[in-house]
Amino acid sequence: MPISLLWAVDVYGRVYSLSTVGQQWEQCRDAQMEFKRVTAARQCCWGIACDNSIYLNVHASDLPVRYQEETYENQRWNPVDGFSDRLLPSDRWQWSDVTGLQHQPLDGFLLPSNSWEWEGDWYVDENFEGEPTEKGGWSYAIDFPATYTKDKKWNSCVRRRRWLRYRRYKAMDTWAKIPSQQTSLPDPFSDISCGGWEVSEEPRGRLSLWAVSLQGKVWFREGIYHHNPEGSSWEEVSLPGEVVQISCGPGDLVWAVLWEGQLIVREGIGRDCPKGTSWAMVDSPSPDVGATHVAVGVNVVWALTKDNKVWFRRGVNSHNPCGSGWINMVGEMIMINVGLNDQVFAINCEDRAVFFRQGVTSSELSGKTWRTINVPRDGDRSHSSASASSLQSAGCYFCGEVQAQTAASDVESDTDKVSTDGANCLVASTSPESFVDAPTDQPTETPKPRIPKVTSDSFISELVSDREPGKCSRDKAPAVLEEEPLTEDGEVKASSDGVAVPQSQSGAPLDLQWSNVDLEEAQSQRVQTGAVLEEADTCSLSSVATYTLAMEDPYGADEHPLWAWVSGGGCSVDSHSQLSWFNCSTNASSLVQSVHSMGLSVTPAQTAAWKKQIFEQLNERTKRELDNFRHYEQAIEQSVWVKKGTMQWWRDWKPHKWMDVHFALEQFSGPEGNKDGILFIYYNFYEEKKYLHAFINEVTILVPVLNDYKHTFAIYTPERTKQRWPIRVAAATELEMHDWLALLSVSCCDSRGIQGPPSKQAIWSITCKGDIFVSEPSPSLEAAPYPTPCDQMFWRQVGGHLRMIECNSVGIVWGIGYDHTAWVYTGGYGGGFFQGLASSTDNIYTQVDVKSVYIYENQRWNPVTGYTNRGLPTDRYMWSDASGLHECTKTNTKPPSPQWTWVSDWAIDYSVSGGTDREGWQYAADFPASYHGYKTMKDFVRRRRWARKCKLATTGPWQEIPPIPLSDVTILPCAAQSSVDVVSLWAISNKGDVLCRLGVTALTPAGSSWLHVGTDQPFKSISIGAASQVWAIARDGSAFYRGSVSSQSPAGDSWYHIPSPAKQKLKQVSVGRTSVYTVDENGNLWYRQGVTPSYPQGSAWEHISNNVRKVSAGPLDQVWIIADKVQGSRSLSCGTVCHRLGVHPAEPKGQSWDYGIGGGWDHITVRGNSMEPPRLPSLTDTLLQS
Repeated sequence: MPISLLWAVDVYGRVYSLSTVGQQWEQCRDAQMEFKRVTAARQCCWGIACDNSIYLNVHASDLPVRYQEETYENQRWNPVDGFSDRLLPSDRWQWSDVTGLQHQPLDGFLLPSNSWEWEGDWYVDENFEGEPTEKGGWSYAIDFPATYTKDKKWNSCVRRRRWLRYRRYKAMDTWAKIPSQQTSLPDPFSDISCGGWEVSEEPRGRLSLWAVSLQGKVWFREGIYHHNPEGSSWEEVSLPGEVVQISCGPGDLVWAVLWEGQLIVREGIGRDCPKGTSWAMVDSPSPDVGATHVAVGVNVVWALTKDNKVWFRRGVNSHNPCGSGWINMVGEMIMINVGLNDQVFAINCEDRAVFFRQGVTSSELSGKTWRTINVPRDGDRSHSSASASSLQSAGCYFCGEVQAQTAASDVESDTDKVSTDGANCLVASTSPESFVDAPTDQPTETPKPRIPKVTSDSFISELVSDREPGKCSRDKAPAVLEEEPLTEDGEVKASSDGVAVPQSQSGAPLDLQWSNVDLEEAQSQRVQTGAVLEEADTCSLSSVATYTLAMEDPYGADEHPLWAWVSGGGCSVDSHSQLSWFNCSTNASSLVQSVHSMGLSVTPAQTAAWKKQIFEQLNERTKRELDNFRHYEQAIEQSVWVKKGTMQWWRDWKPHKWMDVHFALEQFSGPEGNKDGILFIYYNFYEEKKYLHAFINEVTILVPVLNDYKHTFAIYTPERTKQRWPIRVAAATELEMHDWLALLSVSCCDSRGIQGPPSKQAIWSITCKGDIFVSEPSPSLEAAPYPTPCDQMFWRQVGGHLRMIECNSVGIVWGIGYDHTAWVYTGGYGGGFFQGLASSTDNIYTQVDVKSVYIYENQRWNPVTGYTNRGLPTDRYMWSDASGLHECTKTNTKPPSPQWTWVSDWAIDYSVSGGTDREGWQYAADFPASYHGYKTMKDFVRRRRWARKCKLATTGPWQEIPPIPLSDVTILPCAAQSSVDVVSLWAISNKGDVLCRLGVTALTPAGSSWLHVGTDQPFKSISIGAASQVWAIARDGSAFYRGSVSSQSPAGDSWYHIPSPAKQKLKQVSVGRTSVYTVDENGNLWYRQGVTPSYPQGSAWEHISNNVRKVSAGPLDQVWIIADKVQGSRSLSCGTVCHRLGVHPAEPKGQSWDYGIGGGWDHITVRGNSMEPPRLPSLTDTLLQS
């Protein structure tokens, strides 16, 4: 679960955050003023301060917020001056935007606010459509506007070049004031709500921010996205009445509350209209009592009425944002908020505690019960043993005995004294003589604390204006033994700590130093009265604790904070999250911290002695129970074990179909303890009983098969691999399939003597289904001229689910899921459906992956009705997959396999290559053809892509690395005997940013932090070689080389553009020890010639092969690929593991391919295999030996 924050504001306007893995509220120390309320998203938090201004807190990240400013310099040719800035009167500006309509001189670009800073000066972009231009970065055309080319021609009359400059957002993790517009708003804001990030993924990080003014008007903040977190301007939204409060969900739900108690719902919110088109009216949940508060999520709406009753709106979704009816829920709340995953947070009206709604799931959106979030705040004085309970606990635990109380008393407190909620106070003094006695006629009853009631948005201002130094809202306080009364020069009595604290003339407390408290002796007394220390003989402990004098804390000791607002928009929790918010007791934590402060911990010497004693006892037990009986023979010398079941088998002959068979595994162990077995499939052929068998020691892999309606897996042997025709069987249930897979996998590993986690030299691969497989390479795998055939390699499955994986020879393994989440290998094995001895007991964690399923809606144009779903008889299905060969409708399309579950509805996907129009359509002349996002006169067909997300939950030896989603990763390949301490690791985020991971070692494979490496365009593939040579592929298909990368300079200094192969766009790169291989978008494999240490960029590209999907170059310059269209003796397979043969220094490109396991494979990495092949004896060696 990624770490995220729950935000809250107390009644004194202080902002706190609570981490999903934390156990205390952390105060935002940088807040310079008090806040009314906040609204949070994953990446930021917005707030309204008491000056009625909007503030923004952007969470710090290893990925900076950068904005690219661009302008174009235009020139025209004339016979006298050549190309110059003398343009025609009808021409565009000399400095303009890309269209030429806006005048944009270099000195006209200003920083939007003080939160930004320039990264550098203006410079010329010397790349044009992925290709380097001539010196100066000019592109040429006949006239403005026209099609530009990088080459100058005889008729090129105009030219232009692009100038770039980056600015960086610097106000990270601090509250920055949003600059006001040129025309100030008519009245200040009273409420604010952000959301809308699920409406559209483009532009990146787009948010919708809604605000309510004191006059009841609603405003919408335009232009908020990742590169512009502050937004650009406010736009007023028309209303049917005056609004008091508004709530915006992550999707297209926006609800608001009117002054009259009715609710309104915003309709028409979409990708092209994020602020919607109109309002719909919804009645209050109670006809007699109006609504006061509303909170919305993705598919839920919660509301509060004036009597503090809680209501849930049923039937709410994106198609019916108004819902169907109200349901009264248990509880009385004054504020409610819906966070991520439709989780609910609220503040009750009794004691203003924050509550969390437990049991909220996609099937039960209303949840089950309210639970109090009971954690302390940072700096709580309840941690300092100021309460009677903690004092008495310390006295009883650490002193010999608790003496009877002799002089404890209470005094009547007035409004000038600071209250402590009836808690006992520990008085800190420099000498015992400063303590005085007080009368004892104090009543034992303490009035209930006064909780301020929020009647308007100015409640914080009222509280602040009423507050004076030394005042509090209590009527009574326990006895305080004072040294001095309140003086005129700013001395204030501190009743909770019993110390006089100087204050500045402005009334603000000064920075107070720590003071040591000599704990003479603890006195026991009634809990209802204040605790006092009296002069006594010195006990066994002195100067045992250190206390802070935090006079800025308005709460008394052991008093929970009074919350005014909570926001869970950035808090990612669900019903399965393990939270530590509910078990923290203030008194318990006080005692724990007291114990720690006393220094009562186990010493290292004691720990070492215990370890030694335990080790000796274990050795004695081993000798007693094992060593004395080793001369006896084994009780069971040989055994045969058989497991039978009923399965379905995809028969080998035509017509191919599923047929019922009996499935049996016969396993036996020999006298030496070795295990083996035989797999039998019994079937009927024309009423004749026959069987098919396979020896377990010949099985090379057991792989689940992607099937949307059967629980299927395939069994490969070397012969079946050559045929491209495995044994396919299907179980009746998912559980039965997993049982068989686990059993067969353990049997195969036992027969080959393989157990435990994969080695550091292992080869990792991933199927198109996302399953992870690993193979232990033999020393002769890369031997020449007779290497081990790769169809004889044994692959075993590792739990988890990934899209790609990378490794190196020191055991560092990283993977990336389909949802771009990064994972690091923990060193375990098993997980998933592997249980018991087939899986390690530690280093196994829960893993969740999310992917999208796509279908296409196709239409053809006709002169009568325009575009319709009536196609020609030869056309593709009107609802199909990408190829158009298979019919795929919204109703009959299922998740990829039974292990996946839907987590969203079907939605139009606008992020399609080639672009779309406003409705998501792409146009072309015919099926299939090249699609574009605009309509022309020659376009007779169109299509649009629909997407639906599904989720898979499993387990495996993988830990998540938050928070940046990645699309590619590469790890420095090391030699077998490498002594590299820090390993270079580079990655690309899912938005194309290049990152370098710091602190990656064999002991800390996850690293510590990200270092952003600047680029002028987004990248999509990256690879680092054994000599720290870094190559990358940009999204436009061009190649780049990073110069001067070393251990001293892990990020290098600059990028060098490498021309791509002619008329090809590259998509993936892999760098070995000295070789560089790339794959283009047409499936061609290219080798970079002329790469030397003195000229690492190389000289030219050489074509090696086609039908290649992925390539992996290892630390020995070995080359492995995933190939398509590999012909076997019985079938053609796509996604096949292939090994390049004949690779050596004299022939770095190799000679031929050896075909291994497949098809259905999608990724492979051999960058961990640095095992040198055995050296064959030469003819001279043979003669010398003879």
